Amino acid sequence: MMIGLTLDEIIAAKAEVQANLIETPVLPLTSARWDGVLPDCAGVTVKLELFQQTGSFKARGALLGIQRLNAAQRAAGVVAASGGNHALGVSWAAKAAGVDALITMPRATDPARIAGCEALGATVTLHDDMAAAFAAMNDAADAGRALMHPFEAAHMILGAATCGHEYAMQAPQIDTYVIPIGGGGMISGMACAIKQVNPDAQVIGVEPFGADSMSQSFAAGEPVRIEKVATIADSLGAPLAMPLTYGVARANVERIVQIADREMLAAMDIYQQNLRITAEPACAASLAAVLGPLKDDLAGRQVGIIACGSNISLTRYAELMEGL
Repeated sequence: MMIGLTLDEIIAAKAEVQANLIETPVLPLTSARWDGVLPDCAGVTVKLELFQQTGSFKARGALLGIQRLNAAQRAAGVVAASGGNHALGVSWAAKAAGVDALITMPRATDPARIAGCEALGATVTLHDDMAAAFAAMNDAADAGRALMHPFEAAHMILGAATCGHEYAMQAPQIDTYVIPIGGGGMISGMACAIKQVNPDAQVIGVEPFGADSMSQSFAAGEPVRIEKVATIADSLGAPLAMPLTYGVARANVERIVQIADREMLAAMDIYQQNLRITAEPACAASLAAVLGPLKDDLAGRQVGIIACGSNISLTRYAELMEGL
């Protein structure tokens, strides 16, 4: 279950890919622009992972996974299902390795993300929704392509763990981390690494109300599938939790809070006004949680949030912000 993923394994994985990745910066939110915005706590720091290769943390695990393919897998090509960030990460890593990539995406995907994958040489097929995209991914894997699952894979957890380790080393004062949850790959990997660097640190997950498969899984004591995904945060819109990521998250995450789409929109606007960052909804989820359901729970805490990625067209951003 990888619950026992060791610090040595995480450090080795980071060494394996670091030449091709960016050590993304951390920023204490201490400027006057944040006065009266942040909750009453000892401090808030953000890791700007949106500056990673392809614009999100997904590049870490995708690169690790493709670098570890054997010769036969490389020759067969890879397949991934994604609404954007993972698709771009796999497309980029595959191009770098000279591996053919097939990406299955929902028809509603932001056209800029589709174009980004195609510009990197990937073949993109469009499907009715994410469930159909996942089904097409599995069919292609059954036909021989190497599966690059967006979250339920050891290399994706390990890739996210390199981000968690990096963050914990960059900002050792942080004692409370607030991390978004989609399928659970990011929070499981980051939390596993963070807990080994600082066992006393608290890790809190964040899910949209309309995509709360991990919250429901924690409550049920096992991975569950939700009936419907309904959130503007397409990068957090996993329809189910799965055993690997659920197990690692359950072992390392203290609690999960939920946020409304409107809270993400408000946080997106704050990032734009204060940092001039054009954040997609998932990118703003940590900040939304700190300003919303967690605002009264952080007194005296050194809080770490993550801007996990942002691949959004200005057209889509403007459409979303009309709802604020």
